[in-house]
Amino acid sequence: MKILPLTVISTAMALLAGCATVPPPGPRLDSSLTSRSQSDRIKYIIIHYTVSDLPRSIRTLTQDVVSSHYLLTDTEQPFFYTLVDESRQANHAGLSSWGIYNQLNSASIGIEIVNPGFTETPQGRVYAPFKQAQIDQLILLLKDIVKRHNIKPENILGHNDIAPQRKQDPGPMFPWKQLADAGLVTWPEPSRVAARMPGFQEQLPEVLWFQRKLAEFGYAVPQTGELDEATRTVITVFQSKYRQSLYDGMPDAETAAILDVLTAPKPVLPPPPPAAPVQGATPAE
Repeated sequence: MKILPLTVISTAMALLAGCATVPPPGPRLDSSLTSRSQSDRIKYIIIHYTVSDLPRSIRTLTQDVVSSHYLLTDTEQPFFYTLVDESRQANHAGLSSWGIYNQLNSASIGIEIVNPGFTETPQGRVYAPFKQAQIDQLILLLKDIVKRHNIKPENILGHNDIAPQRKQDPGPMFPWKQLADAGLVTWPEPSRVAARMPGFQEQLPEVLWFQRKLAEFGYAVPQTGELDEATRTVITVFQSKYRQSLYDGMPDAETAAILDVLTAPKPVLPPPPPAAPVQGATPAE
């Protein structure tokens, strides 16, 4: 019997061992083509407050059933904890809807801001302000997310916008106007609101008009024509965002004017005129 050299035997054993660890072949994929019809999964940004201090906020958002993509601290120099990668779903919105979309967890980025929320007092509910340093950081993050995911200004919302019957956050102390001034959210033009006010002061629309306009804007609101508790709750949420000086849930002329401006059809701009030919240039063939 012929005895093989030791080097040959070692090489054969190595080859056999390598063959044994080769994984089964996967699907053959070709990524040279791209579909024209597609969009970013992220369509909304939802802003919350935590109703808690920082340690409890961290514990809730990392150990409980709720989560968010970002947590903004209330430290002297606020910063963000990135708790859930943007490519993954965080459970921050719950039962929610806006316009034709519902269950917004799957289509949104959630941002929690450390803030105690509100306290009940004999004079009524008192909301806690946000630190300006927190808002400065928030605006920076929002601009970054908007740029990367092409988020529309009307799709940066509060938790109370998408779940008005359940949630109050981020509440009437949240400075939405600062976000509007930064070009991040939709805001009613004051001159247009003022121009509409006299007509609504003379004749206030019926409740059904408010319900239809609120639904057109995006809110889930009853369409009963009755000023029921659910309708007043939605009006309160709307007022606490766009008219923070008074948010009593009562339909009035100023609320009607703001709502009318925000739901007005956007003007269609004419196409730009063709560029003038450059002197001496020859037409392209």
